[in-house]
Amino acid sequence: MTNQKIFEKIQEQIRQEIYPGASLALYQAGQWKEFYFGLADPQERKATQAGLVYDLASVSKVVGVGTLAAFLYKQGKLELDLPLQHYYPDFHREDVTVRQLLTHTSGLDPFIPNRDQLTALELKTALNHLEVLEDKTFRYTDVNFLLLGFMLEEIYGQALDQIFQSQIFQPWGLTETGFGPVPGAVPTVHGVQDGQVHDPKARVLGIHAGSAGLFSTLKDLEIFLEHYLQDNFASNLTQNFSKEPGKRRSLAWNLEDDWLDHTGYTGTFIMYNRKEQKAVIFLSNRTYEKDERAQWILDRNQLMDLIKTEL
Repeated sequence: MTNQKIFEKIQEQIRQEIYPGASLALYQAGQWKEFYFGLADPQERKATQAGLVYDLASVSKVVGVGTLAAFLYKQGKLELDLPLQHYYPDFHREDVTVRQLLTHTSGLDPFIPNRDQLTALELKTALNHLEVLEDKTFRYTDVNFLLLGFMLEEIYGQALDQIFQSQIFQPWGLTETGFGPVPGAVPTVHGVQDGQVHDPKARVLGIHAGSAGLFSTLKDLEIFLEHYLQDNFASNLTQNFSKEPGKRRSLAWNLEDDWLDHTGYTGTFIMYNRKEQKAVIFLSNRTYEKDERAQWILDRNQLMDLIKTEL
């Protein structure tokens, strides 16, 4: 099957200046194919090519915390309906469960006054004392995964970077994945070349951020998704884990029919379909020139839907 319509859509979006360039990997019939479009760094006139390191933004949620949660759940070491406080006593409420955090149905109010002025310790303290609202319907927010990250640090007695390395990255051979800063990474903002993470909370929390902060490459994410397509730990993830009406969610992943996906603020998404043995990685730096988030969500969803239809 030709993927021409997918390529044309990406080229059209580059012409519309939705993002300057993109790296794409498609998995079908047991093999990956990689494609590169546009410029990775327009200021330097650097073309998008193999081997580039990208800021994953919220795709970090499934690469790190979400994968560990799936491991522990499969091993019977994580009870989804126990309170977060059972595993992480520093959290002030007893009525927020692990399942609610993993499916973004916790009711946590993410608002933190003066957030960007806080130190890492002050931010962690604020997160431990967030208000819980009555409304438990789906509300996607970083704070759910920041708290899950603190929970994992409590369970393992290590910082997240060490846990991710020892439990996921080293066993799977993900040699190009980890927390920033990454000198030489594709810049997410025009003129900023330092390889610092784009997300403000992840920048403050560094190696303790469960919601964002990881950098990776097409190659590593291909290996990562193959484990989700084949390994036993992921065999039952294509089901709704949310107890709230409305949005269907797997553990950490968005769930649409048989497709599991996760997106990232900087212009990234990954998705896979275990039943059909298909997978997609899309990495861009759409925040390079401008940040029109609402329009990006529409454009991104168009592309994701097209890929699902055409692949």
